[in-house]
Amino acid sequence: MPMPDFSKFPLRIIAAALAAALVTTACRSTPDTLPASPAQTPEALAIPQPVPGPLPAPPPVSEPVAPAIQITAPLKGKHLRRGQWTELPGWQDDDPAAAWEALLTSCSTLKNQTAWQAVCSAALTTPRPDRAAARRFFEANFTPYQLLQADGRVEGLATGYYEPLLRGSRKPTSRHRYPVYGVPDDLVSIDLPAFGIEGREPRLRGRLDGRRVLPYFERAQIEAGLAAVRGREIAWVDDPVELFFLQIQGSGRIELEGGGVLRVGFADHNGHPYRSIGRLLIDRGELPAERASMQGIKAWAQRNPDKLREVMDFNPRYIFFRELPEGLGGPLGAQGVPLTARRSIAADPRYVPLGAPVFLATTWPLSSRPLQQLMLAQDTGSAIRGPVRADFFWGYGDEAGREAGRMKQSLRMWVLLPRGYPLNGH
Repeated sequence: MPMPDFSKFPLRIIAAALAAALVTTACRSTPDTLPASPAQTPEALAIPQPVPGPLPAPPPVSEPVAPAIQITAPLKGKHLRRGQWTELPGWQDDDPAAAWEALLTSCSTLKNQTAWQAVCSAALTTPRPDRAAARRFFEANFTPYQLLQADGRVEGLATGYYEPLLRGSRKPTSRHRYPVYGVPDDLVSIDLPAFGIEGREPRLRGRLDGRRVLPYFERAQIEAGLAAVRGREIAWVDDPVELFFLQIQGSGRIELEGGGVLRVGFADHNGHPYRSIGRLLIDRGELPAERASMQGIKAWAQRNPDKLREVMDFNPRYIFFRELPEGLGGPLGAQGVPLTARRSIAADPRYVPLGAPVFLATTWPLSSRPLQQLMLAQDTGSAIRGPVRADFFWGYGDEAGREAGRMKQSLRMWVLLPRGYPLNGH
């Protein structure tokens, strides 16, 4: 996504916003974080016993968990077409009870929004349903809307992501030489809507150079030590390629040399656009398109260590992390709740409200086998742009990584909105 053009913003707005950002930075020990990343829990299964009460809140974290992007109603109705339940391919074959725990997790934050209060109150006080009861609940409380491209097309793209495992240490060693950074002290951000500025990016990242406002450092500059990252290391890992893909996935686990596992999640980014190194390798003739998966790129990196740094630097976007507490059911998504393996997706919150149920009609990776099921839109991503676009969270570990790395499938999507949900122009 393109960097906002600083020259288009009135200087008084930039100065006031940066001053506010700097004051905030100076008054806290850890910068504001915006969680957003992948998931890890096993697939939720329908359990016939009743639920004694509402789903407990996620375990407390070291900092408040807030959504990365807040999109308020009404949605852009021109990208939605009201549908019928009979239109959803595989709706009768899916088990919506398997997404029930993910729905309750979404409702832990949605319940405070007017449009969601009634349906979340009903869900949080309903005993855990079986397959048929869950289907009746959704059909009685939601209306399906098919998501459309700007030109009216219904087809989009599904990709996948997962929670990887890296090997690392709390201290640098001869083996563990690649730092995982927390948010640097010189990174400031501006909430543009608060100043009446609308755009694709609600936040502007930058840094101050005297009285000048400059874009923040790119990946190559950060790796060269130009940013204020010294002392912000969370851990050190043993593989720069795995660290690069950790940034793409957004969260992961680090198996520590002295024992134990550290979980890290997205905290912030440097404000630069994401560029695909897979596309670069295809364009250069280094990889055929059918092998430009995560696995194919890693294999290329092993064969071409001398070219690796230049290729990774092609993507100027850099992700900063934060340590997550123990006991979370999964990594935190942009909604600020733990994600559920194979039942959570990342979507574009301009078209799909964070936390909303979404029905996907796609196929398994490298297959024509249908993958048609109810999901919860609990995450976002820099590459997840447009109405018919989803990133499927596969979970944790090698098997999840294999499926996520190969997934690039055609997709149709229906967002399920509570009855009476306000739409603009629909």
